[in-house]
Amino acid sequence: MRSAGAFDGNWNVVFVTRAGNCSSTNSAPFIVSGRRLISAGGGKVTGGISAAGYVSVRISLGLSAASGTGRLVGNAGAGRWSGIISGDRCSGIWQASRG
Repeated sequence: MRSAGAFDGNWNVVFVTRAGNCSSTNSAPFIVSGRRLISAGGGKVTGGISAAGYVSVRISLGLSAASGTGRLVGNAGAGRWSGIISGDRCSGIWQASRG
């Protein structure tokens, strides 16, 4: 089993919209520190990561908010997200890379 800090570092997450009228892709930088996820570029981030890499996160910026779940493995990760972005209900997938 990995230690809590196995995923520490800077991550870039790309959000791809599969349903709704939101932008087709957006990206956001995050920092993983122990079991916490921290925004590295604006917006409020709450959530955490398990020792096995399972992620649960909520991101809010102004009137927009989205929640996501997924898993990080090594230097990559993926999952699903949904939320209300600029008044539109949207959902899709996310992909993450460390570095």
